[in-house]
Amino acid sequence: MIRITRETDYGIVLLSHLATGPGSGIHTARGLSSWTGLPLPMVSKILKALARAGILLSHRGAKGGYSLARRPEEVSVGDVIRALEGPVGITECASTPGSCDQESICPIRCRWQEISGAVREFLERIPISHLIHSEPLPQIQSTGQ
Repeated sequence: MIRITRETDYGIVLLSHLATGPGSGIHTARGLSSWTGLPLPMVSKILKALARAGILLSHRGAKGGYSLARRPEEVSVGDVIRALEGPVGITECASTPGSCDQESICPIRCRWQEISGAVREFLERIPISHLIHSEPLPQIQSTGQ
């Protein structure tokens, strides 16, 4: 089974609150932890990673916290997964070429790379706003093969 980590799932939850929450748009890790019921250390770790990736802005000072760096329509699910988990790939060789000793003789490596590319492309087409507002996901176009 292919699964995203709990950290990425929580990251999406935190982003949804940042995108829809009341107030100035700047939220503290403590406030987000309280709102979501997630442990503060996990929330802090996720927020820092999302800020390093340019998805969030970090605001210092007494009224500091985090806010979205872009509109929710401009942040894709793929952006979040890359920020929190690294490159998207169905197999190790599809996300990190050269990582497998069998790569040079593997008869299906190219197919796994194609599938991984299709998954990445689809995740890039899903903005966070689609998850927040329950909008329909983009349709997958069949190549007819």
